[in-house]
Order: sequence, then C-alpha cells, then structure tokens
Amino acid sequence: MRKSGSIDRRSVLTGLAAGGAVGLASPSVVKAQETITWKMAMSWPKQVPGVGVNGVRFAEKVTQMSGGRLTIKVFGAGELVPPLEVFDAVSSGAAECGHATSYYWQGKDPCFHFFTGVPFGLTQIEHAAWLYFGGAQELWERAYAPFGVTPFYAGASGTQAAGWFAKELKTLEDLKGLKMRIAGLGGEVLRRLGASVVMLPPTDIFSALQSGTIDAAEWVGPWNDLAFGLYKVVKNYYMPAFHEMGAGLEVIVNTEKLKALPEDLQMIIKEAARATSMETMADYAYNNAASFGPLKAKDGVVVRALPDDMVMALAKESEVVVKEIADSSPLAGEIYKSFIDYRLMCNDYHMKAEWEALRTRRMALEQL
Repeated sequence: MRKSGSIDRRSVLTGLAAGGAVGLASPSVVKAQETITWKMAMSWPKQVPGVGVNGVRFAEKVTQMSGGRLTIKVFGAGELVPPLEVFDAVSSGAAECGHATSYYWQGKDPCFHFFTGVPFGLTQIEHAAWLYFGGAQELWERAYAPFGVTPFYAGASGTQAAGWFAKELKTLEDLKGLKMRIAGLGGEVLRRLGASVVMLPPTDIFSALQSGTIDAAEWVGPWNDLAFGLYKVVKNYYMPAFHEMGAGLEVIVNTEKLKALPEDLQMIIKEAARATSMETMADYAYNNAASFGPLKAKDGVVVRALPDDMVMALAKESEVVVKEIADSSPLAGEIYKSFIDYRLMCNDYHMKAEWEALRTRRMALEQL
C-alpha cells in the first residue's frame, strides 16, 4: 500500500507542469518505474496439463498486465526446489512466489487442509465463493501470516476421481489391506478403515501399479488420468472422489516482497491470480468432459461409483478426522465453523438448484 506522505505520479507531473521545484523524484516514483524480476517455484512440471500450464499462464499474465515492469520466471517441480518445499522457498524469500496447493504444507498447520479441500467438502465454485465472499480468504491469510506468506486462490481441478483399482470394490471389507496411493485427508480416512496408504510422487504411480507395488491409485480426473495412461494397467475407475470434490490451487507470495511492490503491481498480482482461477476451472471443466468419453472407450475400462455403505463409512470417519483438525487450535476451530456453516447452506440450495437442474436436463436429453 502507498505510505502516508508519499507523492504519487499525478502529483509529481502536476508540480512539474506548474513550474514547481521537485529536486529529487520521490521514492514511490522510482519504485513505480523499476523493472522487477521474481522467481516462481511450482510443485508440478511446467508442461503438466491444467496445474502446470495454468501456473505458467499466471506468470505470463503478470508480465503482460504490468507492461514488463514485473516479470516472473517460472521453475517447474525440482528445478529450483523439490515439489514439497515450495512453501518454505516462498517463506524464506528464496522464491518470491509459488504455485501449488495448501495441503502439501499441512505439517506446518493441519488447518491448511481446508484451503485445498476436505472430504465431502465444497465443489470448486463453492470453494471460490467461500473464499471471495464467505470470509475464508481472511482466515486463509491469518493461517499463513506466521510464515510470512500471502495466499491467493488459483482455481481448481473440478470434482476428482476416487481412483483406479485393480479389483472391484463391493463391500467395506475390500478396503482392508488395500495398498493405495492417495494424498491428503482421504489417505488418513482410508488408513483408519484398514487400507495401507502409500505416498508416491505422480511420476511413480504408473510403474507402481504396473509392478503390483500398489493395488490402487488416485491422481486427478479424466483429463490428467488419461494423459498418465493409468487405464493401461488397471481397469476399475471410480468416480467421484469422496475426498476432493473441488481441490483448490494456490498462488503464494512472500508477504514482504508483496508489500514492497507499488500498489498497482500488488493489484496486478491479485487480479492475475483471480483471472487464472477462472481460466483453470474452465480448462478443467472442458477437458475433463472431453476426456471422459475417450477414457471410457479404452479397452476393459469400467466406470463405477463407490458402494453406498462404503460412502457412509467414509463420511463418518471423515467427520472424525476433520473435527480433530478443528480442535487443534482456536483458528482451526474458527475455519471449521465457517466451513461447515457454508457447506450446509450450499447443500440446502444446490440440492434444489444444481442437482435438480442436472436431473431435469438428463431427462430432457434422454428423450431426444
């Protein structure tokens, strides 16, 4: 923000036009004309559809919107820091900004999970609405403040898939001993129900399924899953995910570096992230739908839904896990209350709006 007593560009120009003596340009004017280069570390390769590509688009938007005054050099996963060290790099100032997702840093504070998403949580548009209009952005900023990091929403990958499984899931007992690659709170819920959770980087998922090291794996959804070729190894594809209904992405910025920018460049960062969030959601909405048909058509692939009794058990255990996070700190409790109040409000509305709209559209299309 512009400090009290600083001289803006219009004031300087007005003074010069009037013949006023301005011995030295004010610091704010010098800063406004500076050419600044930032580094952005990402948790994924630059070329990965959706997450990587849209991170690069954010950096390009900032450069274009600032007329080149602020240029962001993008580093994909491992090029500057390892994927799970992006937050630390931004916090320390080793990178001025990053593109990732908040549950990667849950070891610092478990309440970070809420800003990616929790089991049986919010859809991507509900998540955006909670942040932009439901007070959650301020809660998110408070959660990251002790680390000197400021977060911005950067979109989502849409409703994700529950994953790929070597065998069909028929009863809750089928989870016992299941070796599955799954991230976030979904993994903790499955572990408590008897599964053996294996954490693997995305690049190792295919080979682990192929070798039998794991029996199942979740990645993202049709677009990314098709690109990864997981259908070549196992054929049971479960949708939707219980644990990531609209997993949020983030642009994170070192707070001191952000505040040191002129006010207009701070606004450009904010608005470039906002534009990227819409573009990312639209990118996934289109490409997940476009990839779903080709994925279903692959030899032997069967799209299934989780059995109802399994969903009920997952929901019960999920609430225990999420409540434990809520009890971990006063701030986590505040975030939890904001979240559950909003989720209830959304559910009441969307069951009569979105759900019924999709049901009636399906009825209409089936008779054509």
